[in-house]
Amino acid sequence: MNKRLQKRHDRQVSRAKARVKLSEPDVRTPEQVRAAREASRPAGGRTGQPLYAVPSVHNHAPPAADGTTKAEVKGDDAS
Repeated sequence: MNKRLQKRHDRQVSRAKARVKLSEPDVRTPEQVRAAREASRPAGGRTGQPLYAVPSVHNHAPPAADGTTKAEVKGDDAS
């Protein structure tokens, strides 16, 4: 059993090594890298407030205009 597990492990490792794709080195000059970073930045810049600090809009729905609840509406349909 131990020999079988070892063979299975060896097969999995060899298949994983075959699938690995090494990334190519970045051959751009530092000036090109800086220019690319500047180009990828948003046009408006930073707002100073992180996205997660903004309250969720869907949690603050206004109350119903007539003040009825779902339970009251369901009860009215039955009569």
